[in-house]
Amino acid sequence: MNGKKDLELYIHIPFCLQKCLYCDFLSFPAKRSMQAEYMDQLRCEIASQGPWYAKYQVSTIFIGGGTPSVLDGEQITLLMQAIKRSFVLAEDAEITIEANPGTQLAQKLPIYRQAGINRLSLGLQSAVKEELRFLGRIHSYDDFLMGFQQARLAGFTNINVDLMSGIPGQTRESFKQTLRRVIMLKPEHISAYSLIIEEGTPFGTHYGQAEAGEDDLRGWPALVDEEEDRQIYHMTKVMLEEAGYQRYEISNYARPGCACAHNIGYWTGQDYLGFGIGAASYVGGCRFSNETDIHRYLLLDFSSGGLEHLHGGLHRQSRKEQMEEFMFLGLRMACGVSNVQFVHEFGVHMESIYGDVIEKLAAEGLLLQEGAAVRLSDWGMDISNYVMSQFLLD
Repeated sequence: MNGKKDLELYIHIPFCLQKCLYCDFLSFPAKRSMQAEYMDQLRCEIASQGPWYAKYQVSTIFIGGGTPSVLDGEQITLLMQAIKRSFVLAEDAEITIEANPGTQLAQKLPIYRQAGINRLSLGLQSAVKEELRFLGRIHSYDDFLMGFQQARLAGFTNINVDLMSGIPGQTRESFKQTLRRVIMLKPEHISAYSLIIEEGTPFGTHYGQAEAGEDDLRGWPALVDEEEDRQIYHMTKVMLEEAGYQRYEISNYARPGCACAHNIGYWTGQDYLGFGIGAASYVGGCRFSNETDIHRYLLLDFSSGGLEHLHGGLHRQSRKEQMEEFMFLGLRMACGVSNVQFVHEFGVHMESIYGDVIEKLAAEGLLLQEGAAVRLSDWGMDISNYVMSQFLLD
């Protein structure tokens, strides 16, 4: 033990080759020159922050986006070198990079491994050709299959595959086909998210207009109804558990010992620091986010006060907000929340704050009480948004 506190790092790479029709993330296509300028500035930001976190050791790093794998392998190497110069990394640090199968991975994957990256997250979404095309994805299932095999050859022994249910026009049978194809490959981790139609995206605009009666679907497939989506969700759980995957969070499944440490850190209140445009941070009970405009970000001078203009307003959470978040995030996990941890964090028993809510939700079959722990039932998982809303304090 070195006495240092754990810290997670998130690195935002906003670039992609083509914006997907459902995506509301801070991402966009960009020329090579802008990518290079951004990565130079990102390394400056990392160097400027390092001295402030000398009492920490980095337990996880997540390089996300966007599509980080659109960058040249050399850029990722330089990024990792900058992190290692500025921060102390734990010997067993989990280091993840997101990658898109349509970004010429064969040459890049060995470079990632050599740079110290030990976990890969591949965005498949669907193995069905029509569904991929409708989402606006740039790859095919064959591209994904080749990328997965190349990752194994490059030495990656910890791979996540992202899947999406609730795609318009999707059926239980088509998603079952996707699951079977992915299970066959035996990745260590599978994230199975349900599509959310977000405002400001082409999906949001089109389906919003159709729902308001301002336009019909004009050949677009209908949205998956709630009951069908729920059936797909339950089928996913059954198929993955039969294949040896444990559901440890509402949408995440892993083989024993392969749960994503970085995400668990988010759900359990671990301190994390974000780099790059739009990246969020949570340190010492305070939340802050980075500048979201890339042009303003590129003009910051980190050698002389740039950090003052990088972050928006600093929000120090109240005790009430910390309790609410403890419940919101902790209940996402299959193991739920522990009264022992609640007492450790807040000095009072969970029942003294949430006793009536827990009793009500347990009576409705949405929560299960097991010793000192409370967790969502399967039905509670289905309507988790409703359950979480009950933990808001007046």
